[in-house]
Amino acid sequence: MLAAYITHSDCARHDMGPQHPECPQRLGAIRDQLLIKGILDHMVPYDAPLATPEQLGRAHSALHVQELMARSPAEGIVQVDPDTSMGPHTMRAALRAAGAVVQATDLILAGEVSTAFCAVRPPGHHAARSAAMGFCFFNNVAVGIRHALDVHGLERVALIDFDVHHGNGSEDIFRGDQRVLMCSIFEKGLYPFNGEEAVGPNMVNVGLPTRSGRDAFRAAVTQQWLPALAAFRPQLIYVSAGFDAHREDDMGNLGLVEADYEWVTAQLMDVADRHCQGRVISCLEGGYVLSPLGRSVAAHIKALIRA
Repeated sequence: MLAAYITHSDCARHDMGPQHPECPQRLGAIRDQLLIKGILDHMVPYDAPLATPEQLGRAHSALHVQELMARSPAEGIVQVDPDTSMGPHTMRAALRAAGAVVQATDLILAGEVSTAFCAVRPPGHHAARSAAMGFCFFNNVAVGIRHALDVHGLERVALIDFDVHHGNGSEDIFRGDQRVLMCSIFEKGLYPFNGEEAVGPNMVNVGLPTRSGRDAFRAAVTQQWLPALAAFRPQLIYVSAGFDAHREDDMGNLGLVEADYEWVTAQLMDVADRHCQGRVISCLEGGYVLSPLGRSVAAHIKALIRA
């Protein structure tokens, strides 16, 4: 069965200004690598729809959604936090990014595809229930997960996050929700400066020391993630796919390479085959140096679609 590749041109129009690492060129770098490697030949393209207020409201407070929409500028830049700002095209991009994961959920649960990659921005895993932060406005994966749980009626969903930064927003939204198992790997001491102490029994957080490299990363997956996932038996797996732990990305210092992203994705596909009919939805988070970002996403999707 073919996989879905979900994106939209609106996602490239969000721009937080010159020199900002979360830049529009990220999506082009990914697409170039997928074209060069022939990976898009194995995927069905979809245009991401706009998420609705009702869909956003399953993961975020109504006030958060209303305030962000009200702050959207007709021109210029509006600062949300020291690292995050909104321009005239930001809101549509953010709505497309969240809508992509809802669409992926519908496609997979209808049996039209078995896996999906959402090539969208802005990213989402730092967006908490009532706060935008860390380049993120809406928590794209959380919106999709709540759609799977509350609309489609799934009972057990896993969220995997291998961004170099801890997904504090996802943790905030899903803390104590026994329908969701969140497994996270991140570098200790980086933004958002938390995550080492799990906030609930449904969280498997693994903070790795700086420069710990592939062996520590793979050990954490093998020894902590995989047993938890086997016991949980997810019906659907979501991935917050950040690639800023790559050794060429100066956002972090874990020292991973493309082979590590291909390996961890293969492990997740094995879990998906055993427990959830191979159903996996991946959504872009971090990764800010264009060449390693494109190469890493290509390695990740190659394992995701078994190309």
